[in-house]
Amino acid sequence: MATSQDLRLRSLSEEDPSRHHHHPLDEPIPDDNQKQQPALAPKTKRVASLDIFRGLTVALMVLVDGAGGEWPVIGHAPWNGCNLADFVMPFFLFIVGMAIPLSFKRMPSRTMAVRRVVVRTLKLLFWGLLLQGGYSHAPDDLTYGVDMKRIRWCGILQRIALTYLVVALMEIFTKRARPEDPSPVTFSIFKLYYLQWLLGACVLIIYLSIIYGIYVPDWEFIVRYPDSPDFGKVFKVECGTRGNLDQPCNAVGYVDRQVLGINHMYQHPAWHRSKACTENSPHEGPFKKDAPSWCQAPFEPEGILSSVSAILSTVIGAHFGHVLVHLKVHLDRLKHWMGMGLALLLIGIILHFTNAIPLNKQLYSFSYVCVTAGAAGIVFSTFYFLVDILGIRGFFLPFEWIGMNAMLVYVMAAAGIFEGFLNGWFYESPNNTLVRWVRKHIFIKLWDSTRVGILLYIIFAQILFWAIVAGVLHRLRIYWKL
Repeated sequence: MATSQDLRLRSLSEEDPSRHHHHPLDEPIPDDNQKQQPALAPKTKRVASLDIFRGLTVALMVLVDGAGGEWPVIGHAPWNGCNLADFVMPFFLFIVGMAIPLSFKRMPSRTMAVRRVVVRTLKLLFWGLLLQGGYSHAPDDLTYGVDMKRIRWCGILQRIALTYLVVALMEIFTKRARPEDPSPVTFSIFKLYYLQWLLGACVLIIYLSIIYGIYVPDWEFIVRYPDSPDFGKVFKVECGTRGNLDQPCNAVGYVDRQVLGINHMYQHPAWHRSKACTENSPHEGPFKKDAPSWCQAPFEPEGILSSVSAILSTVIGAHFGHVLVHLKVHLDRLKHWMGMGLALLLIGIILHFTNAIPLNKQLYSFSYVCVTAGAAGIVFSTFYFLVDILGIRGFFLPFEWIGMNAMLVYVMAAAGIFEGFLNGWFYESPNNTLVRWVRKHIFIKLWDSTRVGILLYIIFAQILFWAIVAGVLHRLRIYWKL
């Protein structure tokens, strides 16, 4: 077991890995003053724990998207609460935040930095619209294309794009006002980056003011499910309230209906599985005969107001990145990270169980921000201790490989593009494909259980398979960079 003194000695004697991290979202900006240096520069060294954390998060997304329907405990909570799937999005935002200070540690050209941030943001928006806007129907539907009257404007990558843009620009435009090498003590980091915390405070005030202060009137919607007996019917939802955090009358949904338009929102929200809507809750199932009308309404879980609140997750992640950049002693880093992670976790739990602010992913409530950011800090700290300090790395290599090619695995596995490609090669019927045959005969029939078979299929045929592919690509130095 490494002692406190060991951690300090190792940290002072080893090169700080934070200086060399180069994930696609945090590559160091080339320094014009270094162009005359010899071409043979030493190879950069990555922060392995951050790659592993990123890979774990991508793997969790693949797992919950593929097996969440059979295992509701890992799927999204229908409304209030926090299941395994509800940690995925804030973990991504936290990781993006951590990467920002590492990316802009050396920034000779502010114009170049802004251009790079804008280009990456546009790339994220493009892929988000392509994969989640309705154009791609993979993996099961072999058609493609989207009616522009029904396109979904928001999604996972779009939210990441927004939070990355805001926090990265804040990092760029406040960097020159800071000392070049402040070497702060632990708590002076808050003071050093007070403008970013001021941004977070403004975001929180705006979010809480709108969600508790705006008046939500009655609203109408048309049922868009072709299989529903109410298809084409118009229903009215009575609200006439403010400060309501229930499904039909919250300000988050109201803002999205007014700005995005109800036809451009997600048509299959998790609240369809709530107890008010179906007897099968938390599983999917037919609606109750006396189910309230809003059960069939759309709702955008990655909407405008909730994405504003999501900026807080990235601000907190950026703070953890600042700690990695400025504190040079392993033990000091761990104390700061663990202390802040536990504090955030405690605040969120207290807010939820005192019924002050419930945990809610779809509203991106403040208690949800605290719990998920605190959990992200603790998980990352654990990986940092095990991998970057103790050197226990081999066991986590599959996650590290995924983390180094996160965009590739997200597109091919989580978004179902590779499965959709394979399903395009069928025998006699689109239902008779290699993917379905493997899932049915090798996993489901072998275990005589649909639930267990699908879970094992996701673990081995998707997560482990793409970990191996990512590992091979890593050996070949091939990465999908944004």
